[in-house]
This record gives sequence, structure tokens and C-alpha cells, in this order.
Amino acid sequence: MKQRQAKQQQQAAPKPSTSSSSASTPKISIKKGGSSTTTTLSTGSQPAVQPRVDQLKNDMEALGLSSSGKSLQQVEDEEKAARFERDRREREREESQSAAQVIASKEKILSEVREKAQQEGGGEKPTLSLVVIGHVDAGKSTLMGRVLHELGETEDRVVEGFQRQSAKLGKASFAYAWTFDALEEERERGVTIDVAIDSFSTLHRKFTLIDAPGHRDFIPNMISGAAQADVAILVVDGSSGAFEKGFEGGGQTREHAVLVRSLGVRELVVAVNKLDAVDWSEKRFESIKLQLWPFLTTEIGFLPSNLHFVPVGAMSGENLVEARNPILKSWWAYPGYTLVETLDHLQVPNRSLEAPLRIPVSNVFKGQSATASGLAVSGRVESGIVQVGERLAALPGDETGVVRAIEVDTELVPYALAGQNATLFLSGIDALQLSIGTVLCPPSQPIPVVSSFVAQIIVFEPKYPITAGYAVELFHHSRDIPASISRLDALLDKTTGEVIKAKPRLLSKNSSAKVLIQLRPSPGIRSSLIPIEPFSVNKSMGRVLFRRGGETVAAGIVLECLQ
Repeated sequence: MKQRQAKQQQQAAPKPSTSSSSASTPKISIKKGGSSTTTTLSTGSQPAVQPRVDQLKNDMEALGLSSSGKSLQQVEDEEKAARFERDRREREREESQSAAQVIASKEKILSEVREKAQQEGGGEKPTLSLVVIGHVDAGKSTLMGRVLHELGETEDRVVEGFQRQSAKLGKASFAYAWTFDALEEERERGVTIDVAIDSFSTLHRKFTLIDAPGHRDFIPNMISGAAQADVAILVVDGSSGAFEKGFEGGGQTREHAVLVRSLGVRELVVAVNKLDAVDWSEKRFESIKLQLWPFLTTEIGFLPSNLHFVPVGAMSGENLVEARNPILKSWWAYPGYTLVETLDHLQVPNRSLEAPLRIPVSNVFKGQSATASGLAVSGRVESGIVQVGERLAALPGDETGVVRAIEVDTELVPYALAGQNATLFLSGIDALQLSIGTVLCPPSQPIPVVSSFVAQIIVFEPKYPITAGYAVELFHHSRDIPASISRLDALLDKTTGEVIKAKPRLLSKNSSAKVLIQLRPSPGIRSSLIPIEPFSVNKSMGRVLFRRGGETVAAGIVLECLQ
């Protein structure tokens, strides 16, 4: 049996032949039209050839070659590039969809805001940012602390606590100032050091209150606060000799007024404080007004209709919300406004709601709210609208982040409008990419980031004339950075702006000029670039100040951004 099977297998085995492969290939005959055709069916690669193919492939891979003649590294690089391109297109598609949704959402918000404004009573109260300025010890913090108490914004028990604590330190007169001066050093020294922000409402207005320091050493902080303001209160000390010391004797009254006007504040309330020290003298009040009026109108450009003088007593609360003193009431019958009534009638500037979003960052911190926590930034929305879920670019830099939550006046809101001071909670961005002076904006509408620009400036009273190469500290919103007035292009007429002289050799006090500003590199500064826009494009983003040696030497507007 075994032998027969072996013999049958031996007879069935193919004989060595050059046509053995064809003998093992199945054939079928197909009859068509009376004739027959034989077709061979392929059964795939031959076992005898495959090992040699595999060996050749292995040899090519050992040499770093692919079947296309490219190295495997080249193939992998091409695959990575293709994946990167696919991912990029996908991101662009998603960002395009997201941008379209943001635009549609902002159009809806604009429609709602306009509709509310047309409602009877104007809808919500308009918001104004108010900065309080003046010479040190004029009573700025005390004045506004008392205003908040009189309006019921600060509870009686809180004020009583401040009074007890300040009395223990021998500074009982600073109790109301402690509403803003929360730092230990501020309370010990009795001076405001940092900018403090609060809010209050009058009958027709909502105010974001910015309490700025008055001491000369803290002018940079004062500039940071004033850059966020629409209107200002200039507090002057009406007691004998005190006003003159702050105004003429090297005090800060004059410089503070110049700074807020240069930063775009158009309406000013002058609060003549401490008149109780001179028995509410009308003569003293009029004397101070007579000295300030020509300086504020002629020298620095406030319109007479935008100046408001009010007699007040911060410690006693006189004429803040109500006039009670009979002597004051006897001569302050017309116009007779209290300080709060005066604030309630201030003009609300037009807001650039439809312009590209611009938020200069004034603070970066770890935030905590009822529904959001983590990386947070605060600043004033200078133009446009920002909303939750929006992706923003942080310039200078190359990173973006997403807005997780927005706070305005400590309340969570779905969006914030131009003119509001807001806190934004961000995700998806490194804290190292954010700093004071960073500008947040849409990735599709970035603000120019430059190292040089052309500006039109007004020179104040520098100790030495300005020449080409004059080193300065450039202030733009909350940021200050080393710079140089590297070129003097033209001397201009202050009234008409016409060129008086091309390429002047120097600039003296009270002159106007067109100049080239160049940023200077400095150790410890992450970037010698500044996000800035021409004044003609965005007024709030196109104002600049220049200081040197502890004094403000010039201010101006950006005419052209250069690379």
C-alpha cells in the first residue's frame, strides 16, 4: 500500500522541464463564435522569485534606500511634511470657522448694544474710567474714599475698622484713604504707591475709579493709571500756601495735568480740597481758579467747556454728595453742583466698538473667581469687543490663548466692550508670553509690532534741549521701554502743524516737531519691540510719552509705524 502510494506520487511529480511553470498554470478554454480560445489564469508571484525579491528589498533597506530610490529618512520627512500640511489646513479651516462665528457673535452684540442705547432711558448706564490725580498730600485717596462711603459703596463697619487701625498707627486722618491704600508700606508712609481700582455709580453714570499715586517717585505708576482713563479729577490743596507749593514749587499738580491731557483725557474736574482750613473762603477758591485756568486752557489745551471747578472738604464730606456748610452754600449757589453731581454730567466719549480688538495688559496674575481660575490678565478694552471663547494673540510674541472667562467690576460677563476695564482668564498660553504692556488682539487683525516709528511731539520744559540721539524712556499705556529720539525731521507750527524748518539742529521747550523714535535694547527686557498703531488708525493706541531724569520731557502721537 505504501509502495503504491509512493509510486503514484512519483508518477504525479512534474519532470524537470523549461516549461514546468506553464504546466502548473491552470488553463481554460472559452468557445466564442465557433472557435475556441485558451486563457491562462495567473495565480500570483512564484515561490522561487519571492525570496530573491525580499532579499533585494532587505539589501536596499540596509543601504537606506526605498523602492523609489529615496532614502527612508527622505520618505519619513516627506510624510511628516504632508501630515504637517494637512494639520495646518485643518487648523486654518477650524480657525476660519471660529473667526466667522466670532464675527457673527460680535455683530449680534453690536446690534444688542445699539438697541439698548435706543431704548427709553438709554438702556444701561454708560461707563467712564475716572483717574484721580494731584500733588502728594492733596487728599486724593481720602476724597474718593469718602465719596465711596457717602454713596454707600463702603460699609460703615469697614470705615470704622479703618479708623481704629489708622488711629493705632497715629494716622487717624488717613482712615478713608485706606479704602485704596491697602499695601502695608502705603499705610505706614501715608502715601499712595500703586494704582488702586474700584467702582461706583451715580444717577446716570457708572465709574471705574483709578486712584493714582501723587508722589514724584511713582510717576510711572500714575502714567499707567492715567492711560486707562476717560476723565480725571485733579485734586488741589486749598489751604494757605499748599496750592502754590504743589503748582509752582516743583510739585506734581502741573505735571499731572500735562500727563492726563497728553494721554487723551479731554474733560477735567478740579476739586479744590481742604477749603475748611480757610473757612470756606470764596476768595481763596477764585484765586486758585484764576491761577489754574490759563495753564489748563492755553498751555495744555483743555477746552473751557470741559473744565469744572468744585469746592470740597474730603475729611468732613462737604459738597461731595451734599452741600451742608452755610458759608459755602452762601456763595456756591450757582452752579451749585456737588462733586458727585458734576461727575454725573460728564460727557461719555464715543467708543470704537467696531474697530479691531485692542487690550493693553496692565497686570498679569493668578486669578480666582467663582467659576474660573488660573492665568489672568487685566486691562482696559481700548477698542472692539472681547468675548468668552475667543482666541487672542499676545503681542509681541507668537502664541495665542483662549478666553475662558471675563470679569467686569468683579462680575462674570459673556463679553466686554471698548471703554471697560476687564479681567480675562486665559488658557492655552504660557504665562511667560504675557507681561505688562503686552497687547491682546485677534490673530487675524494683529497690531503692528515695531522697533521704530515716526511721531509728532510737543516738547515741554526739559533741562537740556533735545538733539538727535537724545535718550528717553518711552511710555505707552502700562509699558515703559528705553528709546532714543534718533532723528529730528522737522520743526512744526503748534497750531497748524505746518513745517517751519526741516531737519532742525535741536528742539527747545514748548516746540512741536516730527521725529523718528528708535527703541534701544536693554538688559532684562524680553523684547525690544513695541505693539503700537498710528494715531489716525487708533487714537488710544497711538499716544506716547517721553521721560528723562525723572521729568516728562515730551508727549505726542504716532504718525507712522516702521520695521
